[in-house]
Amino acid sequence: QVQLVESGGGLVQAGGSLRLSCVIVGRTFSTYVMGWFRQAPGKSREFVAAIRGSGVTTSYADSVKGRFTISRDNAKNTVYLQMNILKPEDTAVYYCAADSSGIIPSKDVAGYDYWGQGTQVTVSS
Repeated sequence: QVQLVESGGGLVQAGGSLRLSCVIVGRTFSTYVMGWFRQAPGKSREFVAAIRGSGVTTSYADSVKGRFTISRDNAKNTVYLQMNILKPEDTAVYYCAADSSGIIPSKDVAGYDYWGQGTQVTVSS
């Protein structure tokens, strides 16, 4: 049984920063592609960032490039999302996702096998 547990969400003012963490339990983490997605009220779940097992290859949505950084620590089975210069439009529930068979980080929700429960990020103006 694979479990993904996110933490680090909260309320922050525009221009501020937050770091999300996601711990994966139950499988070998280092081979998985890991991704972050978000879902705002009334909207579809959208891709934010993804990272390959080695940590070398990353991918970002255009809306967060230059502000967000995805990274991973395979020794701790943890993936991070550092979010800087936050904007009110970044407000959403953020989800961690794992792709057990992926090689290229996918931007598609359907490309991931496992999901966390989500953590709320609220950015006030």
